[in-house]
Amino acid sequence: MMWVGLVIVAALLYDGWIFYSRQNGSRKAVQAQADKELNQERKTIDAYGGGGLKILSFYAAPGTIARGGQTSLCYSVTGAKTVRMEPAVDAVWPALTRCVQVSPKKETEYKLIAEDDAGHSVTENVVVKLRP
Repeated sequence: MMWVGLVIVAALLYDGWIFYSRQNGSRKAVQAQADKELNQERKTIDAYGGGGLKILSFYAAPGTIARGGQTSLCYSVTGAKTVRMEPAVDAVWPALTRCVQVSPKKETEYKLIAEDDAGHSVTENVVVKLRP
């Protein structure tokens, strides 16, 4: 009878160890995956200019248009809370890649202003020219 009790206790300890080791292995696998994803996110942020406020690009395509024509103002910013253009252009917001259409009536210098949460700002300018 005593042997049966010892066998049951041994079986319970063995089962407990199996469940613990599987849970521990699963937890380690989840943590390793989270670490890998965090590393990849850091590499992506670094590739796009780091975590700070930065205008990566601002350009007009095409830069010279016929009177009455349109051009795309394209920009890329990181770390910005707000983005605006002067003269005012509708539908601008922080984005890694965004283009908006404009139809200036004369040669116009556009200014892109990006601001972060701390109140810092950066600016870039681009001129859209009109063909004579």
